[in-house]
Amino acid sequence: MSGRQRELNLRFLAEPTDVNYGGKVHGGMVMKWIDQAGYAAAVGWSGTYSVTVAVGGIRFVAPIRISDLVTVHTKLVHTGTTSMHFAVDVKARDPMEGPEQERLCTHCIIVFVALDAVEGKPTPVPAWTPVNEDDKRLGEYALKVMELSKGIEQTVERLSAVNEGG
Repeated sequence: MSGRQRELNLRFLAEPTDVNYGGKVHGGMVMKWIDQAGYAAAVGWSGTYSVTVAVGGIRFVAPIRISDLVTVHTKLVHTGTTSMHFAVDVKARDPMEGPEQERLCTHCIIVFVALDAVEGKPTPVPAWTPVNEDDKRLGEYALKVMELSKGIEQTVERLSAVNEGG
């Protein structure tokens, strides 16, 4: 298991093409960055092609401005048989200021499933075991967030069936 990458940082500058009509980076761009960093982290852990299957608990806490130095930090917090759950923090700061000025802008849990190269079917990933209390809490948090997301999906499906006369 040496060589498995549990954490990954993706860093870049927010560009003028990333902003919404209000002049701040739009949520869709932030979600794209989260997915890209999550993919790199999932491949780094599993060693195989992986796909996003869910994002849960996404919170947009503070805006990201043009020219901010953005860090998307991913941390593996749970593995299933074929899945990997990552806690993701998106932080930003003026690049002329020090790291202590970095502010949390977005947080979420993203789940990837590893696929085999031949048939594209889910394939086992290396297991990860929590090593301390923080790791255990993060893993439990990730599972709770995803369970809540499933509950929301089921509620939406029931409402859709009612609205369609089903």
